Amino acid sequence: MALLQISEPGQTPNPHERRIAVGIDLGTTHSLVAAVKSSVAECLPDEQGRVILPSVVRYLSPQNGESKRQIGFEALQHIATDSVNTIASVKRLMGRGLNDITNREKLPYKFDASQSGMVSVVTAGGVKSPVEISADILATLRYRAEDSFLDDLYGAVITVPAYFDDAQRQATKDAAQLAGINVLRLINEPTAAAIAYGLDNAAEGVYAIYDLGGGTFDISILRLTQGVFEVIATGGDSALGGDDFDRVLADLITQKSGYTPQTANEQAALLHEARRCKEALSATEKIAPQAINTPATGQKIINITPIEIRRDEFVAATQDLTNKTLTAVKKALRDAKLSKDDIKGVVMVGGSTRMPHIQQAVADLFGKAPLTNVNPDEVVALGAAIQANQLAGNGTGGAGDLLLLDVIPLSLGVETMGGLVERIVPRNQTIPTAMAQDFTTYKDGQTALALHVVQGERDLVADCRSLARFELRGIPPMVAGAAKIRVTFTIDADGLLSVAAKELVSGVESQITVKPSYGLSDDQIASMLKDSFSTAQQDMQSRALIEARVDADRMVLATRTALEADGALLTAKEAADIESHIAALLEAKKSEDAAVVEAATKELAQATEAFAAQRMNSGIAKALAGKNIETI
Repeated sequence: MALLQISEPGQTPNPHERRIAVGIDLGTTHSLVAAVKSSVAECLPDEQGRVILPSVVRYLSPQNGESKRQIGFEALQHIATDSVNTIASVKRLMGRGLNDITNREKLPYKFDASQSGMVSVVTAGGVKSPVEISADILATLRYRAEDSFLDDLYGAVITVPAYFDDAQRQATKDAAQLAGINVLRLINEPTAAAIAYGLDNAAEGVYAIYDLGGGTFDISILRLTQGVFEVIATGGDSALGGDDFDRVLADLITQKSGYTPQTANEQAALLHEARRCKEALSATEKIAPQAINTPATGQKIINITPIEIRRDEFVAATQDLTNKTLTAVKKALRDAKLSKDDIKGVVMVGGSTRMPHIQQAVADLFGKAPLTNVNPDEVVALGAAIQANQLAGNGTGGAGDLLLLDVIPLSLGVETMGGLVERIVPRNQTIPTAMAQDFTTYKDGQTALALHVVQGERDLVADCRSLARFELRGIPPMVAGAAKIRVTFTIDADGLLSVAAKELVSGVESQITVKPSYGLSDDQIASMLKDSFSTAQQDMQSRALIEARVDADRMVLATRTALEADGALLTAKEAADIESHIAALLEAKKSEDAAVVEAATKELAQATEAFAAQRMNSGIAKALAGKNIETI
């Protein structure tokens, strides 16, 4: 008798075998890798015992035909002396075009947008895309993990900001692939933090995850129930983070000292010093900015007149940035249909939440002190490690079954006649998901259909973001409205989209995996929801007018087709009357009032009722010609 080797789905047959899976927090300022060891998630250190890896890469001129680079702390030492070739905060360039980068005149890099839609950076080691730079950081973390376990890496869960769009998520997956990492899943950073916090503290209830990192801000409202992590709503700003607080403080230093940086190195050195002052102001009420010297020669890079920066000055200067985060929090609460009193606790994530005035602002908004008993730098990587351990089939390390229900931040749909958006997947829809809607053809004999996939909350295509275009060809010729075309949107657990279209009568189908261009404005995704609220009335009016005009065109087309086929049934007076109603409708179409267009369409429909009856009678008479009652 043969024996079956039995294992749980997704798990290895032998209990003693373990796949090496890690969680990676690919951060703007620094990155970490974590794994579950002995049922406990922990961050993996480098040879010097440091768990944090600065997200900085320096590219040097090739030597002996081989490229040379420095990564992490080694590169960070040169950020003020070789700023052009030392790339920091590359996460803010992921999935971005040249025109989408704010404050690029203050950045020391030489940009190149000639190779692809996504901007690249010109360095001594060649032109480097954000994907390549991120891949160097990810590869370093991969080697650290493999050195820790003395084994190959099976896969990784990589975290991204909740408000990362498709282009940024795809760029992150591309970077991981380039680094030789099998991506088990992309998960949102606030969700990863909730996993770590919830499992570590056995928390249940509704929590807000306030995540202010180096380059991005996210707010997520989650419900934690017996190992189920359900994201109710999410919001944020993909172009707001600690870097922006640094720039404001740098401007304050130049304003008070009269010093203005003259070179790229001086600008980078000033930002580096501003960050040091910002971190110091979290523990002290005032700080004196210092000059920075070149390590090799001791020559001063910046020479600041002795001044003091007080914490209250910094708080006042950055009030607008703080308020932006609070506005996003209020929107997320509205989306979740909750009040601040429904929130059991607020988890603070990201190094920038260490600023006392940020913690105070959050406490004032919610009426309760935020939860700070988790390390804001490590919690995202730890949560990703727990998820990775489960996805690798290693079990959950004693934490129980874990179900993760994430959401998409913005609605997805297709363009319909008149440049309107028909939403198929609404924002805050739980993923993974698949949703479909049926459409039909507009003209007689139409054999192809062009599909335009868009993302956003506005009613007009022009106000939303274009994601992809593809065509469904081979539709059998039918009268307008007879074809039944089902468009299906499928969003995977990484938040990436594929769209399929199928004509149900003939079975003809077409599909596309949406790999968007890398050129979305940093401000666009953060402002889409705001625009949708502020312009709701205008959008409704525009939509109604466009729909009325489309109906008018359809009515005119159908009437003229009927006149061409059976105009002989009408007297000259009857034909002239219908033509006058057609002319009146075409004139009414110019109106900006939907009611006017609808009224004229209705009048044409009424004017052609008798003609329609005549056509029907004529058709019946032709069908019965030459037949007797017995045959029928």
